[in-house]
Amino acid sequence: MDFVNPTIEYAELSPLLIIFGVALVGVVVEAFVSRERRHVVQSSLAGVGILAALGATVAVGLNLDKVGDGTAQGLVAAEGSVVVDGPTIYLWGLILVFALAGVALFAERRLEAGVSAFAGQAAAMPGTDAEREASTRGLAHTEIYPLLMFAVGGMLLFPASGDLLMMFVSLEVLSLPLYLLCGLARRRRLLSQEAAMKYFLLGAFSSGFFLYGVALVYGYAGSMDLAVINEAVVNGADNEILLILGIALLSVGLLFKVGAVPFQAWTPDVYQGAPTAVTAFMSAATKVAAFGAMLRLFYVAFGAARWDWEPMLWVVAILTMLVGAIVAIAQTDVKRMLAYSAVAHTGFLLTGLLGLQSLGELADGQITSLQAVLFYLTSYGVASLGAFALVTVVRDANGEAPSFTRWTGLGKRSPLVAGLFAFFMLSMAGIPLTAGFVGKWAVFTVAMSAGAWPVVLVAILSSVIAISFYIRFIRLMFFTDPVEGEAVGEVALASPLTGLTIAGCAAATLFLGVVPGPVLDLVVHAGDFIR
Repeated sequence: MDFVNPTIEYAELSPLLIIFGVALVGVVVEAFVSRERRHVVQSSLAGVGILAALGATVAVGLNLDKVGDGTAQGLVAAEGSVVVDGPTIYLWGLILVFALAGVALFAERRLEAGVSAFAGQAAAMPGTDAEREASTRGLAHTEIYPLLMFAVGGMLLFPASGDLLMMFVSLEVLSLPLYLLCGLARRRRLLSQEAAMKYFLLGAFSSGFFLYGVALVYGYAGSMDLAVINEAVVNGADNEILLILGIALLSVGLLFKVGAVPFQAWTPDVYQGAPTAVTAFMSAATKVAAFGAMLRLFYVAFGAARWDWEPMLWVVAILTMLVGAIVAIAQTDVKRMLAYSAVAHTGFLLTGLLGLQSLGELADGQITSLQAVLFYLTSYGVASLGAFALVTVVRDANGEAPSFTRWTGLGKRSPLVAGLFAFFMLSMAGIPLTAGFVGKWAVFTVAMSAGAWPVVLVAILSSVIAISFYIRFIRLMFFTDPVEGEAVGEVALASPLTGLTIAGCAAATLFLGVVPGPVLDLVVHAGDFIR
């Protein structure tokens, strides 16, 4: 046989190439640039790289061609392993915006008196002379920026994967840097290292389940290509038990990444122990990438087998919403409360995923489940990112002060910070005139029209439960006085980078709640997945 050169669509894959290229350049910077200059060089390089990738994403999105009956647009690139279609472009843009905010939070140095929130020497044992010396000298790990860029590259590739092998590789590329970043907190290092170890061990197990699922699905369909798997499902290939077991095992890996019950145990510990800048970035960008991949896998590869996987997701969505909302009530730490809130929101997103319907079943003007989930990812992402960014500015003598007691009466000491945090929480609760209200309306509507009304009823109940702990915390900030003699948190002056991130998230949350039309039009214009 003659060797056939592979065809690589470099222009359409340029956002990926830019991000991975910047990550590699960042590694070289660590080797050749002096320690004193690395922070400025690395943060600038990461910011410029993300902006360049964002510009390339817009350019690619404006030049996508219609495919088939016109409901989808784009192309299958890199010999079938990467799909660049409308949903991919939207997810890429959203991930890159959150990544840019992540770089801004990573670069914050004013809150820690001129040093970053990351450990000065990660190899030094907590409490040792080596750690104290690193802290005294003001050392910082600027490797966090290449790690961030590799994670972003994996996140871009994950929802664009056209076959199961590429999906697994991208899952590992996005996960491994996050395991490291979670363990690099400057303060409370033991808690941070414990979080990183839990995340790594549980993530390794979930990856093993995912890979085993890949093997079983390959045994069923004879291919790892999502389109070929779909054909095998439609044609009813033999050994259906392999398909069902494969779907179940693949689901374990994906449900772990989004923090769904019963795979949510890592979420509160990691959210609490990781540096808050990392938590903010993870809470938004990781969820976008993982749900993008989940949508592509279930809709493209397993869409014809929906009656096999929908009952499982019904149970997972119901448990996830109830566990997240109920357990959040008992929390006394802001980051853990937001972590369980994230678990509940995962259930709401799964509710939207269950709204899968064929185009013939949709009423005129009705949005699809894909579009509803994309909008919800946007609305939740900006609120979560803004809330965690605000957590970084409330501090006491020991640094960040996430304990409820430190936030008591914050509305009187800093009405602006408390008001913004309350606004983000009201959006997560789904109060009208916020982005969260429109997002919940969208996912509940598509799930109800698809017949998943029991899940929607549980979602409404969970929303009511969630409102109780959101309102309780708002009451704590504005209408509760601190206990006499007990230390309280004060608002520290952050750098303009953190301030702009918070302001941008607040503006986006308000805009999406008052004028959601432009973004809804954008997700509708994105069209469907290429199948």
